[in-house]
Amino acid sequence: MTGAPVHDGEQVRPMGATAPRVPLLAMKQITKRFNAVEALVGVDFEVYAHEVVALVGDNGAGKSTLAQIVSGVLTPDSGIIELAGEPATIPNPSAAHAAGIATVFQDLALCDNLDVTANLFLGREATAGGSFLRDGEMEQTTKRILRDLNSPIPSVKTQLHALSGGQRQSVAIARTLIGNPRIVVLDEPTAALSVAQTAEVLTLIERLRELGLGVILISHNMVDVRAVSDRIEVLRHGRNNGSFDATTASYESILAAITGATSYIKGDRAY
Repeated sequence: MTGAPVHDGEQVRPMGATAPRVPLLAMKQITKRFNAVEALVGVDFEVYAHEVVALVGDNGAGKSTLAQIVSGVLTPDSGIIELAGEPATIPNPSAAHAAGIATVFQDLALCDNLDVTANLFLGREATAGGSFLRDGEMEQTTKRILRDLNSPIPSVKTQLHALSGGQRQSVAIARTLIGNPRIVVLDEPTAALSVAQTAEVLTLIERLRELGLGVILISHNMVDVRAVSDRIEVLRHGRNNGSFDATTASYESILAAITGATSYIKGDRAY
């Protein structure tokens, strides 16, 4: 028995049918030029909830440019951006934050002379009456976020200079959760980390996925990428050059797309 139809907006779907899955972020035909340099040309990209999408490519492939557009640092020359299926613009980082997009760039933007709690709330301190800091409330929120992430930080009162590289990256990732984001962009989060510290960060990325976020992971490390990603998107010379299931794709096929040994067929054009 199918039952009565269900009205979904202006569409009618059969009783019991599942609604189509809508990406948290969809970017269509994104183009960005810097004078005569084509940084991105007609790039398509999307990420869903509970998904880690790796963005890979050689130096100059356009990864950082695309991440900066997602983060509101740059605006595209053309193309469409949709958030949860709705057309959107991301004119600046404040707009990105308001839209639920958080970014951890390689420099981390942390202060060594402050403790973990102060770094999480840096620039967004909770105040009472506009002048007094609500220290206890901020500490409890920090503890909750670190607990949710299963982060190996010994104490929220530990100063940053006393933490390892992996723990500092943990603080930077935890800081993104202050604003309850839907999408987190991580730019080379395991660069210059030891094997043990890298494992800590990869565990945090998996935890972000479990919490329901969409994660965009930019990395040159294919071992890390294949360890935590659901999908791998390859950029080459500012263009899409391959989309792979991270669980089944071979290292050779991904490397071939990165280096240009294989081309990417999109519609009736080869790239």
